[in-house]
Amino acid sequence: MEKISITASFTVYDSVADLPEPIQLLMQKALAVRKTAYAPYSRFRVGAAIQLDNGEVVIGSNQENAAYPSGLCAERVAVFHAGAAYPDAKILSLAITAAADDKVVDTPIPPCGACRQSLAEYEMKQDVPMEIYFMGETGKVYKSDSLKNLLPLVFDKDYL
Repeated sequence: MEKISITASFTVYDSVADLPEPIQLLMQKALAVRKTAYAPYSRFRVGAAIQLDNGEVVIGSNQENAAYPSGLCAERVAVFHAGAAYPDAKILSLAITAAADDKVVDTPIPPCGACRQSLAEYEMKQDVPMEIYFMGETGKVYKSDSLKNLLPLVFDKDYL
């Protein structure tokens, strides 16, 4: 028997104001688009903004549906739009922010498992790590240098 250990490492910023200026601007876009979330069921609103290497910024907010599996998270809305509109562009950075209608979310909220797997597809395709910044509606911002840091045993095309 063998035992392995997997660790994750994050950079923690005290607030959006402490982020590098280009990431502050990206997070501001995520904060703005979070307001467009359609979240009548969960009342949990998420905004995502992606900086592409061609200079474009693509945004997305969560879109719910009464048939729960039919909705889509903000991260996937943004990354699928980026893939459709700019198929050859690389994702440099992703900013994510989440807020609830009935309480203050002051803990950084990372992408869900389905979003991590979807983001992994794009990181593997571009063969360049993407920086992922995530926060609640206020407070600390966590930075992951790569999706692989959030999903270390990633399932990718090499298994197929």
